[in-house]
Amino acid sequence: MKQYFLYTIMALSLLSCKEKTQEESFDKKTYEVVKETLEEKEKKNPTRFIAANHRDRKNLIGQTVVIVNLTNNATIATYKDIALKLSFFSKTNVKLDEGNETVYETLKPGETIKFKTKYFAPKGTDSVAVKVMDAKAD
Repeated sequence: MKQYFLYTIMALSLLSCKEKTQEESFDKKTYEVVKETLEEKEKKNPTRFIAANHRDRKNLIGQTVVIVNLTNNATIATYKDIALKLSFFSKTNVKLDEGNETVYETLKPGETIKFKTKYFAPKGTDSVAVKVMDAKAD
């Protein structure tokens, strides 16, 4: 009975060692494939990975100054020439005007850049919305 128990423990320990080496080699093979698909996904969908936080204020001559912080949430892809759409709204949430801007800078993974622009906003503008429209993957 003791021999049977001893053989069972030895067999289980040998089998468990084999499985670990197979799992390790499997992870190494699939890692490159997963990395490639993640990179492709990030390059095809830049608007999903670039976050735009903004604030606006009026300067002394009546211009609306819009300050935008762009953050790249991608893990692999680097973006450049980021196209933004600025929309100006009234107090009752009616779109009064809109403008397009392009940020000609490189945005690396995990990086945040600051962009500032000035507009003579239409009369009655209460708020500004900023949306990332497109970007080129580098």
